[in-house]
Parts: sequence; C-alpha cells; structure tokens
Amino acid sequence: MASVATAHAPAPLRFAHWSDRLPAGALEHIPGEAGWPVVGHTFNQLADPHAFARRMIETYGHIYKVRTMGAWHVALIGADANELMLFDRDKVFSSEQGWGPVLDKLFPRGLMLMDFDHHRADRRALSIAFKPGPMRHYADALDRGIGTRMGEWGAGEMQFYPAIKQLTLDLAADSFLGLPLGEEAEAINHAFVEMVQASVAPIRRPLPGTQMRRGVEGRAFLVDWFTRETERRRAGDGLGQDMFSQFATAEMEDGTPMPVAAVVDHMNFLMMAAHDTITSSATSLIWLLAREPHWQDRIRDELGGLTGDRGSLSYDDMAKAELTEMAFKEALRFMPPVPSIPRRALKDFEFLGYRVPAGTPVGINPHYVHHLAAHWPEPQRFDPERFLPEAVKTRHKYAWVPFGGGAHMCLGLHFAYMQIKILLAQMLTRYRVEIAEGYVPEWQAWPIPRPKDGLRISLHAL
Repeated sequence: MASVATAHAPAPLRFAHWSDRLPAGALEHIPGEAGWPVVGHTFNQLADPHAFARRMIETYGHIYKVRTMGAWHVALIGADANELMLFDRDKVFSSEQGWGPVLDKLFPRGLMLMDFDHHRADRRALSIAFKPGPMRHYADALDRGIGTRMGEWGAGEMQFYPAIKQLTLDLAADSFLGLPLGEEAEAINHAFVEMVQASVAPIRRPLPGTQMRRGVEGRAFLVDWFTRETERRRAGDGLGQDMFSQFATAEMEDGTPMPVAAVVDHMNFLMMAAHDTITSSATSLIWLLAREPHWQDRIRDELGGLTGDRGSLSYDDMAKAELTEMAFKEALRFMPPVPSIPRRALKDFEFLGYRVPAGTPVGINPHYVHHLAAHWPEPQRFDPERFLPEAVKTRHKYAWVPFGGGAHMCLGLHFAYMQIKILLAQMLTRYRVEIAEGYVPEWQAWPIPRPKDGLRISLHAL
C-alpha cells in the first residue's frame, strides 16, 4: 500500500487530458528503463508481455517505470497495488485518461471511459439492464441460441476460438440487440468487428487503407444505426426485453431519459467489452477442462443434475451451479481476459516509498498477481476449489481482479457468469471435450488472450 514519500517530490500538477505530457525528469527518482530511442520497450513488451513484466519486477521491484507506446508509464505490482488503484478511495486515478489513448477514437464516452460522478450516474441508469427480469430474458435467449449451435457443431474436430467468437457475435444480435440473424445483424457485426480490430491497430490515425479507417467507418455506421433505432424504440416500435431496449429506455437520476448520444456510446462500448472478453475466457476455460478431464467430469455431473431431462439450465438454477462458477473463476485467474489495466494519476500519490506525480500513466498487472504463489500455491495448477468460500476468506480481496474492482467493477459480470454456465450446460451434457496428448496451444497474450492456432479440440458425443 502507500507508504512514506521520497524526499524532494515535485510540486503537484494537474492534467486535463491524456495528451498533456509530464515535464522532463518528473520520474527520475523511480527505477526503470527507457529502452531503445523513440520506440522504447514497445516491441519487447508486445513480443512477450508476461516475460517482460517478470524481468522488470525481478530487476526493479514492485514499482518501476518503462518507456513504451511513446510515453513513460509506471507499473504498480501486487494485490496492494490493485487495491490502491481500483478502490481509489481518494479519487486519484482516472479510468478515462488511462483507457482514452487506446479506445477514444472508437469507443468514446463508454462506461470505462468515464470517471467519478459522471460514471456513477450513467452506471446507475444502465444497471436497469441487469435486473432479474431482463436477465431472465437474456438467459432464455442465450439458451436457445447456444443449444441450436451445439447441435450444429456436432461431434468431431474443430477450432474452438473462431467458433465461439462467431457464436458470441450471433448471441449478441438476439440478447443484446433483439435482432434475428440476417443481413442487418451481419452488417452490425461486421462494423463492430472492424472497430474492435482497429482499437489495437498499430497505426492510430484513420489514414486511407488502414484498419483504423475501417474502424472509424464502422463506428459511423453503428452510431447512425443505434441513433435511429434508439429513437424508434423510444416511440414504442420494436421495444423488447433485449439489452439495447433496456438502455434505450434508461432514465437518469432526475427521471429524464438518458440522452440518445449517451445510449449510442454505451451500446458501442458494451458490445466491445462483452464480446472479446467472454470469447477469450470461454476459450481458456474449455482448454483447461479438456486438459483436466477429471474436473470436466465433475462439472458435467453437477450440470447434468441441474438440467435433468430438460437439457437446459434454468435461470432459477443458475446459482446452484457452484462448481461450474468456481471453475470459471479459476480460468479467469489462470488467464484473465484483461491482463493489464491502465489509469492516469490526477494527483500525486505514494506507493512503496515512491511519490508518483500527477499526470503519470500508471497500470496494474492482474495476470502477474493472479500467478503469485503467495496468494495462489502452485499457480500453474488448475484448481477450482481455490474459490471455495473458506479459501476466499483467507486471501487478499484484490488478489483476484479479472472484472476490475471498486467503482469500475464490470457491470456485466453476472451476465458473463450466466453465459458461461449456459454454454457449459449445453456443451458438456452433449459432448466430452478432448485435446491431443501433449498439446499446449501458444497464446497471444495481449491485448486480450487468444490461442494462435484457434484451439484445436475434438468433441465426442455422449
């Protein structure tokens, strides 16, 4: 946690935008490396971010600076660092200015790009979409869509990652947007995919022929569609129980409708935040269950007992799938879908004896903390029982942060649990999932983990 400040700290600074730069020498007292001229450590970090972080921590400790992505950044490492930044009791850290350089061109004013009172007000308005009534509707839609797709997959070999990615997109058309599969849903999905790919494109300006240009064009298409559709649904035409309909009719604290532009920005962001993260975490979970068949069998037994002859996990039985939820949590520990989380300091703060000046881009490393033996004995072992209630009580509250924490805790985390439980209930009661002996997929670690070969599995009918 925060401790004694270093002497001769610079005077407090204030930064209105993430493009404002730190003055030269502001971080001289913090250990770290600049790397190569101009590019710094950008390419070293991208090549293997986990190995790079381990080396820096072993060399400099649990706070270090590194020049990457064109600027100095300070890494804060450990469960205490996670708590300091995510709980943020003194409102030191800006999520908007942390994520803005990456997401603002494509997903501006999404919930993750808001801070403090503005964030609280919009989050409260949007929470209507995750009340029990809408969630029950989503569960039915997810169950129908996943059940149909499981029958279409059939037994045999497949690449799981592209298949679950497409399924997640198709499910979003129904449960998120209330649209049947067809040309309109496909056009929306195409624009959305272009935006997501552009968010991590190396060329950050929308020059002709670049992925960023295609992403900006995709955003323009979706802004137009969501704007027209929000107004149509507010007029009562096409209003349903889907998530978009809930957002379109959301009200602010004073009872006025959420502005149409805000609804549009939140829907764009939600589609991005939900899609790639659930695709990544479902893929890592299936890989681990195929690698550890005894856990797969135990989860299959639990879900089989809950689904019975219906073949579906009902909304009322979701909470009873306790081992399934623990397995998902362990997969999120093993491979968090967001392996690092950025912020920007709005005020000076202290950590481990170092004063970090206002304006500093900072970040935590959930992946590293999720593999610290101090919190997770034998961290490379897959063990869902780490999440038994008695085990959770003895662990640092911020040793496990796949959904973030504090005011910015993921709004859709219960939706994610529900979707994974329905997926496993449909999949594991039909098929046994296997991988080839000795098969270890190579993973692209950043920005969201995915298997480079698509994760080769085989499904065997039960």
